[in-house]
Amino acid sequence: MSTTSTPPRSRYAMGTLPNMLRSLVVIGALVALVIFLVPRVNSLSGPPVDIEASASQVAKDSGWPVARAVGLPKGWSATSARYVPAVGNQMTWLAGYQAPSGNYVSVEQTQDPTARWIQTEINRGASQGTVVIAGRTWTKYERSSKTQNSLVHKPESTGELTTMVTGTGSFDELAVLAEHLQPVTATH
Repeated sequence: MSTTSTPPRSRYAMGTLPNMLRSLVVIGALVALVIFLVPRVNSLSGPPVDIEASASQVAKDSGWPVARAVGLPKGWSATSARYVPAVGNQMTWLAGYQAPSGNYVSVEQTQDPTARWIQTEINRGASQGTVVIAGRTWTKYERSSKTQNSLVHKPESTGELTTMVTGTGSFDELAVLAEHLQPVTATH
């Protein structure tokens, strides 16, 4: 009869506290290495937006001289352009931009807006007086609890477009966008 002896168990396989701590250190180092090596996205950006083409199409379809920013300083980028029904089914042209600071600023326009449309789009901000920018008088609105500033220019006669510059940008950033607005007229 043959007898085989089993080798003695390793001290490292015995589950002692020091062995568990060593294992945790090795696993923690591997996790840290994976976290360090895996690239992460710092910001999201969508595809480039052609506001000029969108504005031209809206001007052609609606007959409105919609505005878009021309010649903005370095660092501004277009983020969105759309022509959609807004509050009360009021058709609204919207062109969005990101300021160099990262704040969002948009121009919104509609014809003969209701008071409800204006209140909704300014996020029920409080009036802060008026300011003249590029020869137009704008009413300033501020909603500090939601970080939204707005400038609204209402034309004196009906049938013209009301223009709003609004977003998370400062009033200085809103003024920069307002200064660079130029109308696009329909081309056939």
